[in-house]
Amino acid sequence: MTQTGAPMAWAESPRSRCQFYRSVCSLPTVLDPATGRITMRAGFVGAVMMPTELAQRVKTGLDFRGVAPLSIIGHPRAKIWTFLVRADIRPIGDPAEVARLWKARVVVIRDGDIALPSPVADPLMVRTWVSPATSAFRPSGAVVVECALSILRQTRQ
Repeated sequence: MTQTGAPMAWAESPRSRCQFYRSVCSLPTVLDPATGRITMRAGFVGAVMMPTELAQRVKTGLDFRGVAPLSIIGHPRAKIWTFLVRADIRPIGDPAEVARLWKARVVVIRDGDIALPSPVADPLMVRTWVSPATSAFRPSGAVVVECALSILRQTRQ
């Protein structure tokens, strides 16, 4: 007897997504089973957050340089993107550059928790993938920050 009905849709769970992040993307994720929230502790992997308008320009610049694949989390309500990066960002010695990043609302996350998108329905649309994590590759955080600074320097001139 052959089956004529439509195949059952496969439903992804927070647990399976968390496992994907760990095994395929090498992200040190943990799952809160009560909420379905997936987080990871910054350390080996860091993050650079910035407003969407600047982030789109940074992404274009990185794409042009051939830096790929990028893992970028979008925060639609806050209009911010978060680039997951290698934690290789050294402190910036030039106060003018630090001020430029601060004024542009660029934040480097070296420590603390980073929340990742979860397949659990999110009525507030807090987090989504702009460019999903698909591998263990992370761009250099220093390159992402330098790309942002380069754009900010051009914008001021």
